[in-house]
Amino acid sequence: MADEIKYEYKTVQTVRGTDGLVISKMQKDGWELVEQAQGMLRSTLDFRRPKKPLPRLLIGTAVGGLVILAIVIGVAAALEDGGGKKDEANKPTVAPASAEPSATSAPTAARSAAGEVITPENNPEFAALLKTPDSCDSANLDFATKYKGKTVAFDGSIVHMAPHGDDDTRYDFLLGPGDKGPNTGIGPAFKYDDVNILDLKLTGRNTPATVRAGDTFRFVAEVGEFNAKQCLFFLDPVSTEIR
Repeated sequence: MADEIKYEYKTVQTVRGTDGLVISKMQKDGWELVEQAQGMLRSTLDFRRPKKPLPRLLIGTAVGGLVILAIVIGVAAALEDGGGKKDEANKPTVAPASAEPSATSAPTAARSAAGEVITPENNPEFAALLKTPDSCDSANLDFATKYKGKTVAFDGSIVHMAPHGDDDTRYDFLLGPGDKGPNTGIGPAFKYDDVNILDLKLTGRNTPATVRAGDTFRFVAEVGEFNAKQCLFFLDPVSTEIR
């Protein structure tokens, strides 16, 4: 039928506890939640939204514009080629100038940025990222792409932790900025994937033998990938200081 609504579909996996944020984000973009399946650690959310057909008039206009553009480019290329040959015939011969690249400028810039730990105090982008109200915000992908492999440090807490698979000595940690633990409502959903307690490299006074959701730390970590489907920002632990 001509009036039948056609949909596009999308499946998103989230960490338990972030479902509401993801659903709200998707609904703002016009998606409708059709099914929600919850596991021990992750939830699977299925969405749909009506497809937007491209108007026929717009299609015709676009095709016509491409044809005109191709003609203009062809004419311009021909004129430029003809004019170029005339200018080339009359152009005096000039010896090329010797130019030596700077031996210090680029390496100096690289050295100044190398080894710097990114914090909210010295990096406005990181400061803004930690205050984003939506863990699916595009700022997560932008930051992960730009600073992958760099080291960041921030005050945060454990939002959630669960065993990784069947090994009860290894865990998946969900971290958030601030001190609110499971009640964290802002910032990225940082994740340590498949790590044990020793991997956290706990430091400071009265270092505990284990950790739990709600504990507060100074996290130092290496920037990894941002998974846009799960809205998870992966980090690798460098050190974890008791606060």
